[in-house]
Amino acid sequence: MKIACVQMNIAFGEPDKNFTTIEKYIEEAANAQVDVIVFPEMWNTGYALDQLDRLADREGSMTRKMLAQLAKKHQVNIVGGSVATKRGGKFFNTMYIVDRTGKIVAAYDKAHLFKLMDEHVYLNEGQSMNVFEMDGITCGGVICYDVRFPEWIRTHTLNGAKIMFIPAEWPKQRIDHWQLLLQARAIENQCFIVAVNRVGKDPNNEFNGHSMVIAPWGELLISNQTVEGILYAELDLEEVDRVRKTIPVYQDRRTDLYES
Repeated sequence: MKIACVQMNIAFGEPDKNFTTIEKYIEEAANAQVDVIVFPEMWNTGYALDQLDRLADREGSMTRKMLAQLAKKHQVNIVGGSVATKRGGKFFNTMYIVDRTGKIVAAYDKAHLFKLMDEHVYLNEGQSMNVFEMDGITCGGVICYDVRFPEWIRTHTLNGAKIMFIPAEWPKQRIDHWQLLLQARAIENQCFIVAVNRVGKDPNNEFNGHSMVIAPWGELLISNQTVEGILYAELDLEEVDRVRKTIPVYQDRRTDLYES
């Protein structure tokens, strides 16, 4: 499986400009004949949270329409990072998954809201996990701060996920945590991690990329890239089964001692 990680700069509070950027990157990645294109977190607005009533995508309609059309046109899967959406008078940080036919196969609202960036003030928590099929492979998707909750990632892999997609806007000052947490999640769950972070600045934060693709043994297939652009990686999905047979942590779990 060939993955394209779009490590993009996000225009703060400018959805139209960001939609144009997304379309350009989908065209570019599709020309490289990838299987999956992955975007960062909150790419439509950035963290312009106090402007969401004006900026958020109502019902996610604009995002879903564009991603579906481009996925179908190029016959490529898209992990749509996440966007700010408004539904029922509430705001959410929402990920859409689109398959090669243009079908929306999953939607996920960020479950753990990050208080240091005021998400809890403006956004509503998601209430369900995010496990889906992509080209016959069971995958999962969570968003940024979710990665600090190992039980949440394990919940997805216990439900069959062999790849975890993790879009983010992870600030530069905590980028060391980003790498350590992602490698730990890959190793302990014996899965691939595809984590896409943004670059650039907003009024309160600086972001330096370091998007990562990590194999089940913890090897970094992509790392330490700090400039805007597309990063590519090839996943050998059979490696997941090989690693899980070598060290059978799922069979060796002591569920009699802790909650499953």
